[in-house]
Amino acid sequence: MPKDRPDTPQDAVSAPIERARGLSNPHYTDPATYAAETRSVLASGWSGLGVASDVPDPGDAVPVDFLGQPLLMLRDNDGAVRVFQNVCRHRGMILVEAPRKIEGAIRCPYHSWCYAKDGRLVATPHVGGPGQNAHDAIDRATLGLWEVRSHIWRDVVFVNLSGEAAPFEEAHADLIARWAEFDKPLFHGGPESRFSLELETNWKLAVENYCESYHLPWVHPGLNVYSRLEDHYNIEAPGLYSGQGTLVYRQLRGDDGGVFPDFDGLSDKWDTAAEYVALWPNVLLGVHRDHAFAIVIEPHGMTRSVERIHLYYPTPDTDPALRAKNAAQWKTVFEEDIFVVEGMQRGRSSGAFDGGRFSPAMDGPVHLFHQWVAGRLAADDAH
Repeated sequence: MPKDRPDTPQDAVSAPIERARGLSNPHYTDPATYAAETRSVLASGWSGLGVASDVPDPGDAVPVDFLGQPLLMLRDNDGAVRVFQNVCRHRGMILVEAPRKIEGAIRCPYHSWCYAKDGRLVATPHVGGPGQNAHDAIDRATLGLWEVRSHIWRDVVFVNLSGEAAPFEEAHADLIARWAEFDKPLFHGGPESRFSLELETNWKLAVENYCESYHLPWVHPGLNVYSRLEDHYNIEAPGLYSGQGTLVYRQLRGDDGGVFPDFDGLSDKWDTAAEYVALWPNVLLGVHRDHAFAIVIEPHGMTRSVERIHLYYPTPDTDPALRAKNAAQWKTVFEEDIFVVEGMQRGRSSGAFDGGRFSPAMDGPVHLFHQWVAGRLAADDAH
């Protein structure tokens, strides 16, 4: 007879969903486990850092504190978005404290060492003594900014802090192929199409909640009126991503009856369908016939997260009033989830909670995410 309670926490998550338990409390409450997940889950693969639309023009720079690392997202003079360690190679001073336009070089405020937008060290004033701007011991060619491996897909800037992940196109070929029809230009909706939500919860709980549609009737009653629970299906790609799709999508209409234009060349499937995928570890994506969104979850310690939400459209000139209405609608939906993810975080303080059980019919996407997290930790432990 199969055991209902597997032997170890790793066995509990890895077991078939019918008898599996979820990740145990330490994954949400223990500093040592959080540190291990930061290394094995967030830093070792491709994590979302921000969006390229946050640095739209050459010279635009945004500092980001990610996993305790001071990073700088910057668009260089050739229009490429690059990510650097936001520290001077001289004495480790933070280079850029707040989002701004860099007109010339990136100048360290401490001793005025200067870096080009491509990271090259280009000036070292008085480094050889007063009036001497060079020294034989200071090789500028080897002292440029440390660049962080990065890749942009669907406007999301992904980073691989460890530098050891497979190329993004290889690591995420499955989802890229699944959504190949949406491989078209995306246009950010502007200021009214970006907003943030601060959550008193571990970042994983936000991912878990997004993965599944099981909660729709109770947490999103308005949405469930037309996109009902029975219209949804699970999306499950073990080791890669998971989420949900719906067979019923109705376009938002303005007061004049107008709708957003469609992305060109979509198959008939998307006339009435939409999909929502958590691309592990921390990026949540949604695609529809007439708009898309990306959510980057920033972990800020063990029990706090920030969701950065961005909405996109097929053309740059969509109706501003309709964009604002769409943003307000989505913000309402995402805000409805806050009490759930924060309530689950508080629940992880219960000494009796054993990780919980899964509905074999409804919780497959969450179970896969738990398995993936546990697997990444186990793989690192094995080394």
